[in-house]
Amino acid sequence: MEQTAREAYKASVLRSFIAKDGSLRSIPAQYKKKLVIMEFLVEQLEAGREYPEKDINAFIKRYHEDYATIRREFIIHRFMSRDQEIYVLNPREEWAEWDTL
Repeated sequence: MEQTAREAYKASVLRSFIAKDGSLRSIPAQYKKKLVIMEFLVEQLEAGREYPEKDINAFIKRYHEDYATIRREFIIHRFMSRDQEIYVLNPREEWAEWDTL
């Protein structure tokens, strides 16, 4: 997907799913859109920082009440890794890529 088409698609998905107050209206059912939203959320986190589970939960709750599902999605799609109850962002090249779908 070329860069401008990628940016336009991402902007469209964000407009559809992110409310004016910044919260997530709903978790997209469509896989590609879900990955766009998950990528957007983890981009708000700090690379290299260790996040205790309670901090990740608090971060997600700012966007959506179902923090357990979103936290699980972060792990499943390789946006983050978990060791015990400590979460860390994975390098971007490990993240599931929505623009190749």
